[in-house]
Amino acid sequence: MTAFSPNDRAAWWADWRYAVALVLLCAVPLIYPPLPPLTDLLGHLARYHVQLTVDSSPYLSRYFGFEWALLGNLGVDLLVIPMSKLFGLQFSVKLIALLVPPITAAGLLWIAREAHGRIPPTAAFALPLAFGYPFQFGFLNYTLAMALAFVAFGLWLRLARAERWALRAALFVPIGSAIWLVHSYGWGVLGLLAFAAELVRDRGLGGSRLHAIWRAGLSTWPLWPPMALMLAWRSGNVAGQTADWFNLQLKFEWLLSALRDRWEIFDIASVALLCVLLVAGIVRFRLRFDRMLGIAALILLVTYLLLPRILLGSAYADMRLVPYALAIGIIALRPSPGAGRRWMTAFAIAAGLFCVGRVGATTWSFAQYSRAYDDQLGAIAHIRPGSAVMVLVGLQCRDHWMTARMDHLGSQAIVRRDAFANGQWAMAGAQLLTVHYDAAGRFQTDPTQLLRPRACRGGNEPLWEDTLANFPRAAFDYFWLINMPRDRWPNEPDLVPIWHGRERGALYRVVKPAAVPATRR
Repeated sequence: MTAFSPNDRAAWWADWRYAVALVLLCAVPLIYPPLPPLTDLLGHLARYHVQLTVDSSPYLSRYFGFEWALLGNLGVDLLVIPMSKLFGLQFSVKLIALLVPPITAAGLLWIAREAHGRIPPTAAFALPLAFGYPFQFGFLNYTLAMALAFVAFGLWLRLARAERWALRAALFVPIGSAIWLVHSYGWGVLGLLAFAAELVRDRGLGGSRLHAIWRAGLSTWPLWPPMALMLAWRSGNVAGQTADWFNLQLKFEWLLSALRDRWEIFDIASVALLCVLLVAGIVRFRLRFDRMLGIAALILLVTYLLLPRILLGSAYADMRLVPYALAIGIIALRPSPGAGRRWMTAFAIAAGLFCVGRVGATTWSFAQYSRAYDDQLGAIAHIRPGSAVMVLVGLQCRDHWMTARMDHLGSQAIVRRDAFANGQWAMAGAQLLTVHYDAAGRFQTDPTQLLRPRACRGGNEPLWEDTLANFPRAAFDYFWLINMPRDRWPNEPDLVPIWHGRERGALYRVVKPAAVPATRR
């Protein structure tokens, strides 16, 4: 730890009350929306509902199965078991999602304080990355694990500073295992951060670099037990795909998308500003890197470049790491020894304004998504409990910066009506839910609900004409069009309109073929 200016302990940006205010600010965006507008979370919410009620519901077992297995991806799945009894499922999930950014922010500020001796004036620049693209995408287990990993790393550094080695070892055997259970990536990142910290400490003790690397690796032994859990996980029947290595163009796009939300210019400009700060630290223009956190950020960068897009069944494995690597890089910065009070104040004001501006924009964006959800969810009241719903969601091309985030909105029929909806994932190694509604044929699972323009559709995504002509009427009770413009609404004799949501959605009752009864297993 190096003092970066005289009298900076009394500075307002290093005051604990300012830190608490920043942490609380990060809870604001999700206060208003009753349903967190995080894309994949809506599908996960349906899985939690099946998990909790499949044995008691008279309907769900017709369509879904759920079997527990040891996965490094069970954080929210486990938390909702006790929480749903107290708060109900949907509010429990909202509460968990609401708490992830503040926990992430608290972890980052704690790490910064331990590394620098106090919170540097630039630290607030990192906090909006708690709302980075992985969070917006709805990877709740992953982002919760990363938030907990940052808090745990702050504790790791604090105990090292106090030289409480035995206590640290005793605490981090269960802490590491718990974070692995939330999501294995969080455990992996915690291990990399701890290794970086121990590497810098061991290099200070003398000896060769190779010896320091060896000692640093051994020092992380309290985090090793989940390796046995990993072997048990991967030796079961949950093997997942690993694919798409070294796609450098896509990796550059993920960097630009680190703060992706609604406004492309604003979001990319925000990332560019963070990159300018990192470059300033590299060239030592008014800023410099803490050695330990700088090495940690470099290790995360190398890890990002080496990761494939799909790892052990989890998609976007590399993309998920970008905001967190950036955040560690930003909190590694502190003013250069020659920087005066004026520069530090300017950095602190700019960082605070950046944080408030980004969080404010996210708050407004979430409110707009929530209102758009409300326009579509009026259809739920017209769906009978236990029925089968064929969902089709109108979406933009993937390269469209702002998305509707309605990919899995149809899964609310599962949550609120114990219905079947064709939007759950079937990916070994990542999901414990199974879909066994054979009558739906090829329209059982994700992505049969995702309708993109023909020019940019994925190879396994549906076509409008094919879906309209071939989805099995005998298997479905309703046809729900979400975010679909009126000029696409069908006029078919076996589809009877019963509801419409302004100009962007409609619900149809399916007239079943008299001679072909629906079969459900």
